[in-house]
Amino acid sequence: MKLYYAPGACSIGIHVLLEEIGKPYEAVAVNLREGAQFKPDFTSVNPKSKVPTLVRDDGSVLTEYPAIAVYLASAFPEAKLLPQGAEGLARALEYTDHAVATLHMQGFSRIFRPANFAPSEADHAAVKARGEEIFAKGLAIFDAALAGKDYLLGDYSFADSALYYVSFWWADRLNKPLPPNVAAHYARMKARPSVQRVLQAEGLA
Repeated sequence: MKLYYAPGACSIGIHVLLEEIGKPYEAVAVNLREGAQFKPDFTSVNPKSKVPTLVRDDGSVLTEYPAIAVYLASAFPEAKLLPQGAEGLARALEYTDHAVATLHMQGFSRIFRPANFAPSEADHAAVKARGEEIFAKGLAIFDAALAGKDYLLGDYSFADSALYYVSFWWADRLNKPLPPNVAAHYARMKARPSVQRVLQAEGLA
């Protein structure tokens, strides 16, 4: 397998899952700051121009964080990343989608790319503030979900990698405090050998 990633981007969560699985893979960094995602070398692999992108051993390409996470968890059951039963899978997808579609795409995108939401620079501060509000509300929902649990479903699953990456953005990139249960989850994640190896590999340790 080959993972196309950008250091510290949402792809860090998929990178963690690959380390949890422990199977051979190649990690290829995509320099988003220099626009490498829009150049033919990458668009020939993923015309969506974004990471994470996973090239499987048969050469087929899989995109979108939830799809890649579910594939990896399903294809490598020995890693125990896939919750048992329909309810467990549904909840893991619910948590993953909330992290990706709401905290990331609605919250973080407003904070870091306000021009995508308001063409007038005069409105950018309000857009960023709304992004922080969305992100903080999402973290509060995760905090309630983690009450009395080490991980979102009790046992570790692919959903925890999604909460990890948005927690990383909030705590390490924005230097904002996480709510208590999410902070404890983030500390548990950072202590996992898979996360430590990924932080080292991506130059974030």
